[in-house]
Amino acid sequence: MYAIVEINGKQYRAEQGKELVIDRCSAASGESLVFEKVVFLGGEKTEVGTPYVAGAAVKATVKEEIKGDKVVVFKYMPKKGYRRTRGHRQPYTVLTVNEIVGA
Repeated sequence: MYAIVEINGKQYRAEQGKELVIDRCSAASGESLVFEKVVFLGGEKTEVGTPYVAGAAVKATVKEEIKGDKVVVFKYMPKKGYRRTRGHRQPYTVLTVNEIVGA
């Protein structure tokens, strides 16, 4: 059993008992969250939402906040002596999916 859930404008595949890595949200560690924008329920019985499945929700608990891999941005202009290096690490929130309601 799995669900496709929309969180902050992006869609993620959630399975019960698995971890879900999403873009950073403002929830604290250990806090419970409920996502009601379920687009699709899959498994024995498939349900497709128009746009969302009525009565379906995904319950999850915030596990931790992590940072993604480092991305190095290097700009330069040939023959001009212009060089700039900048790094970025995207923050993510790790959720543990507790239950898929409405399945």
